[in-house]
Amino acid sequence: MLKILKENKAVVRFLLIFGGCYLVLALLYKAYLSYEVSEAYYPDFFTHLVAEQTKLVLRGFGYVSETLPHPNEESVQLFVNGKLMVRVVEGCNAISVIILFVSFVVAFFNGWKPTLLFIFGGAVLLYVMNIFRIALLTIGLYGFPQYKQLLHDIVFPAIIYGTVFLLWFLWMNRFSKQTTK
Repeated sequence: MLKILKENKAVVRFLLIFGGCYLVLALLYKAYLSYEVSEAYYPDFFTHLVAEQTKLVLRGFGYVSETLPHPNEESVQLFVNGKLMVRVVEGCNAISVIILFVSFVVAFFNGWKPTLLFIFGGAVLLYVMNIFRIALLTIGLYGFPQYKQLLHDIVFPAIIYGTVFLLWFLWMNRFSKQTTK
C-alpha cells in the first residue's frame, strides 16, 4: 500500500488538497447557510442577490420581471410579464460550483498571486455567467415551456459545469506549474 502511495504521490497530494479544501469550504458555506437568517435577504444573501440581479438582466433584455419571496419554501419566485417562471433556490446561486472550482485550483497551487487572481477571475466569471444562465433559462421557459426539462436539467447545467471544466483546463495547461505524473 505504501508503495502505491509513493508511486502516485502527485495524485494522492491532489486528492488530499482538493478534498480538504472542498470539505472546509463546503462546511463554511453550510455554517453560513445555517447562520444566515434575514428577512431582507430571503432565503439567504447570495440567493437573494442572484435573483435580484437576474431580474435586472431580464429587464435589460426588455422583459417586465419581478421577484417575490416564496411563501411556502426557501426560494425567490421570478416572474416575467406577471407569470411565475422560475424559483431561485439556494442551489441556483453558484456558490457550490464556485467552491468546487476553487478547490481544484487550490489543489494545483501555483504561488499566491497567480492562484488568487485566477480564483477571483474564475469566481467572478462563474457568478456572472450563472446570472445570465438563469436569465436565459427564464426566457427559454417563457417562450418554450415544453422544453422545461431539457433546458433546466441538461442544457443550462452543461453551460455552468462546462465553463468550470474549461477554467480547470485553462488553469492546468496555461497557469499551473504542477501536473500529475
